[in-house]
Amino acid sequence: MPGAESELDFVSPYELIVSVILSAQCTDKRVNIITPSLFKKYPRAELLAKEEAKTVYKYIKSCSYPNNKAKHLVGMARVLMSEFNGVVPDNLESLQRLPGVGRKTANVVLSVAFQQPAMAVDTHVFRVAARIGLTAKAKNPLETELQLVKHIPDELIHKAHHWLILHGRYVCKARKPDCIQCGISEFCKYYLSQ
Repeated sequence: MPGAESELDFVSPYELIVSVILSAQCTDKRVNIITPSLFKKYPRAELLAKEEAKTVYKYIKSCSYPNNKAKHLVGMARVLMSEFNGVVPDNLESLQRLPGVGRKTANVVLSVAFQQPAMAVDTHVFRVAARIGLTAKAKNPLETELQLVKHIPDELIHKAHHWLILHGRYVCKARKPDCIQCGISEFCKYYLSQ
């Protein structure tokens, strides 16, 4: 997948961070259905920061955990306004100060919005990296991230994140990997052990 990129629809770092917060335990397809009306109502962090979570909830109620996500979105926008003048920061530490933004979300924003060498580890990346043999006995997402970035050139890390995610979604699926359709089975630890 040489042109691998995010399947989320967004046009700015602000829209991306909102989308990534919404995508936790929710499909990108569902997020892309939700966000057009949300972004029409709140095109900038300034407008979202002035809103109440219960009103934002109405726009996102079809995603998973909408109550918590509504609170996170409003809180994130308020901190963006109060501490960053409405501009999404481009460093891990600052991003993680935003409500609803953990290491994975921060790394997605750094990688996708700013093309920085950040490796976001979600369930797909965690599973696929271990199954293929790119990581060795990583017990958690942080260990997976550290092992992957150690061996992937900086200029490819933001692409590698998407290669692994998309491979996990469409080929190396959790329950039944499609090894017959896989283009890297000859290098795969899992396939070679069958």
